[in-house]
Amino acid sequence: MAEISIPKVELKGVKKRFGAKVVLDGLDLTLGRGESLVVIGGSGTGKSVMIKCVLGILKPDAGQVFVDGKEVTHLRGRARDEMLKKFSMLFQGAALFDSLTVWENVAFGLIQGRGMGRARARDIAVEKLAKVGLGAEVAQLSPAELSGGMQKRVGLARAIAADPEIIFFDEPTTGLDPIMADVINDLIVDTVRDVGCSALSITHDMVSARKISNRIAMLYRGKIIWQGPTADIDHTGNPYVDQFIHGRAEGPIKMEVRK
Repeated sequence: MAEISIPKVELKGVKKRFGAKVVLDGLDLTLGRGESLVVIGGSGTGKSVMIKCVLGILKPDAGQVFVDGKEVTHLRGRARDEMLKKFSMLFQGAALFDSLTVWENVAFGLIQGRGMGRARARDIAVEKLAKVGLGAEVAQLSPAELSGGMQKRVGLARAIAADPEIIFFDEPTTGLDPIMADVINDLIVDTVRDVGCSALSITHDMVSARKISNRIAMLYRGKIIWQGPTADIDHTGNPYVDQFIHGRAEGPIKMEVRK
């Protein structure tokens, strides 16, 4: 098998439940090399649980997870640490450390995870900040001095600091106004292309999903119910997908109301 045909990430029959609640119910999904895949779906459908299963934060109850063709479902210790070096993540809400300066946030993984010297790590941090449109003068600021959009850029700079092979984007435009959201979408597109990585994003924002993806998959009741090229999202013939992408109250997807 040619290396290019081996997915960067693959989930086969992954199941995960919490008590009586089934969250993932035989999930099958692949992320190709150099691909930007967006997984859409309502709140509580298991998108974040899926990512945590890939990273080993949660262990699937059944099924397998592969990275570069190697099963990583039950990796532990040093082997898991090495596998995780392939990954990076832009967290929802940026998730910056308030007690650290901007450059220390960007360089956190380099210093703490890879033992890099502070001077070299700071140089890389400033270089990555420039790639997301932030000047060197921002490096010494604290996160509290930044707008929401600037914090998101810093989070993106941190995500690319170690030149990862795979980046996860968790609701990358949440809390941003439409113009800043579009700026972040453009940065994600440019970053994925320039770094040459594979990207897996989860979002409710269909404007963002359309812009940053090559392919879209919809997760519903623990399974992928449709996936295909982004250009096909408006012509799926799937009533669940159609209801979700157009934000309609009426349709087969019903809001769960707790009693």
